[in-house]
Amino acid sequence: MSELTITLLRLGYLVLLWLFVLAAIGVLRRDLYGTRIVRRLRREQNPLAAPAGPPPGASPADGRQGEPRSTPIPRRDAGPRRLVVTEGPLRGTTLPLATSAILIGRAPSCTLVLDDDYSSSRHARVYPEAGQWFVEDLGSTNGTYVDRQRVEAPTPVRPGSQIRVGQSTLELQR
Repeated sequence: MSELTITLLRLGYLVLLWLFVLAAIGVLRRDLYGTRIVRRLRREQNPLAAPAGPPPGASPADGRQGEPRSTPIPRRDAGPRRLVVTEGPLRGTTLPLATSAILIGRAPSCTLVLDDDYSSSRHARVYPEAGQWFVEDLGSTNGTYVDRQRVEAPTPVRPGSQIRVGQSTLELQR
């Protein structure tokens, strides 16, 4: 082999070694400082969000305002209104329940971000369907439990039932 080939191999090996060192430092940094919490804007605070629909009292047929709606507004008194963390590092955290799903896990893209070694990045999902709330395990390593029973399929959750995700316990409340 020529001296040029040996020098290029040495330089390539040195670059590869430094890439490995930098990757190891990045992993250690993420482990030490944890996940970054991303603050999200609410729909009414976000100027880029799409409008929510016609204003209250507007008739969808002809756009006139002030007339009563033809369909009654469903009452939300019967169902739960919030998801509360009752045990774990985020104890006391409350999330209002709307019509969209709540994603629970360690990933910053989740609705409820858990800083917990026993939860997966996308651990579980709590979602409404047909007037009832369900919890679904998203293939987590340690599992999701509702009242001490492991969730294998989407399971209905009543207000007061305890949902266990890692070291945290969640509860639907009115």
